[in-house]
Amino acid sequence: MNTRVIIIVGFSYLYGLFEAFMNFRQRRNGKVKSSGDKGSLWLLYILIAVGFTLSFSIGSTRTGRIYDWDTFFAIGVVLTVIGLIIRIVSILTLKEHFTYSVAIIENHQLIERGLYKSIRHPGYLGQLMIFIGIATSLSNWLSIVLMIIPIAIGYIHRIGIEERFMTEQMGEDYLNYKNRTKRLIPMIY
Repeated sequence: MNTRVIIIVGFSYLYGLFEAFMNFRQRRNGKVKSSGDKGSLWLLYILIAVGFTLSFSIGSTRTGRIYDWDTFFAIGVVLTVIGLIIRIVSILTLKEHFTYSVAIIENHQLIERGLYKSIRHPGYLGQLMIFIGIATSLSNWLSIVLMIIPIAIGYIHRIGIEERFMTEQMGEDYLNYKNRTKRLIPMIY
């Protein structure tokens, strides 16, 4: 088996274990006051699995192959590392306010420092960059498209649910925050 593929698959599993560990740790320590997830986390998990399955399935064929493998592998690794840094920094910024489900914890505060000063969902941005990086490292344009479409659908749905919930729970404070920030990409979206 190709060394690059082993690295890509290995990293994907390690990243999945990291997220599972963080979810378990957060649930054990969390003091959820109000939840509004509406199944969006499970839908997101399903769409991520679909994206990975489609991406890796087509990535293992010659269909859509980009033959400058080294360049795209390097670009994918860089995107993945940047995404992982963004994801970890966003979790560390939120500290006890970080939850995997859409929820408000006891003594919840709106965090507006660090990456949250300019974008509302840097953790999601980090994850999207990780997934795009993994797909790019497969050096197959169809893998990139097949990874992004289902996962983007999942995140767009989840962001909508989360923003409605936060507006209901935090009112004017969250509305003002929404007016000052972008969802995922500073100054753009």
